Amino acid sequence: MQFTGRHILNIDDFTKEELLHVLQTANKMQTQPPILQNNIMASLFFEPSTRTRLSFESAMKRLGGSVIGFSDCDDTSLAKGESFMDTIKVIGGYCDVIVLRHPKEGSAQKATEATNTPIINGGDGSNQHPTQTFLDLYTIQKTKGRLDNLHIAFFGYLKYGRTVHSLATALQFFNVTMYFVSLKTLKMPPKQLQELKKHIECVEIEDINEVAPQLDVIYATRIQKERFQYEADFQKIKGSYKLDKTFLNIAKKDVKILHPLPRVGEIQHTLDYTPNAVYFQQAHYGIPIKKALLSLVLGKV
Repeated sequence: MQFTGRHILNIDDFTKEELLHVLQTANKMQTQPPILQNNIMASLFFEPSTRTRLSFESAMKRLGGSVIGFSDCDDTSLAKGESFMDTIKVIGGYCDVIVLRHPKEGSAQKATEATNTPIINGGDGSNQHPTQTFLDLYTIQKTKGRLDNLHIAFFGYLKYGRTVHSLATALQFFNVTMYFVSLKTLKMPPKQLQELKKHIECVEIEDINEVAPQLDVIYATRIQKERFQYEADFQKIKGSYKLDKTFLNIAKKDVKILHPLPRVGEIQHTLDYTPNAVYFQQAHYGIPIKKALLSLVLGKV
């Protein structure tokens, strides 16, 4: 199984065996010595991020490595007019691995044309977010004890939700039933849904209460204001979907609620103190997953 020097761009690039290998490697990371002490990671974030950026930087430092980069491209030569490709070409010579987030779809793939340094896609527009998918799979496995024989609902903004697109793609390798819960204007892209239906059972509904008693996992998402061209369109659907403690009255007792965060009202804070809420735990699982990915790409495990 070859990971050394590999780009991590799309979850579609991974087999079921490779997905599970990353999760197994993450399980070993708690006791891993500082194996990356001679390596440098470039953290290049052209779009705001808290969890992805900081979990990668934390993982790298916990393994003894160093971090360079930026979280605001106004502080770089991009502000002077330097091209994206020139920036990647230059920084690729300063480091051993690049973690990249960019608002344009396909930017991570494009970056591979400018450097031989491995690129890890930390999110490219509404396209893919493979590293989030690994930690989502890890969270489901840890909190439910398995990845097979589950009923999983994706709840909220599905049309441009890169975390949903990536996770749904990965889950098609497992024996699951997926429910896509959203308004008609926020539905999953038809092309991806058609592809998923070739492998697993998929159901589209507008009211999560219809399937609440069947669900093992709920993957909630925020309605992403930044993906709307017009403010008025966002205001029309703002607050359309919310989960609160009343939902637990009709749900399975052991249902787990995930969210890639940040949340903006779709999960009420009263849920935070229930055993069903695992979204903060999910965020913290980013550390072992990022440790695993960095170590694998850099050929240390």
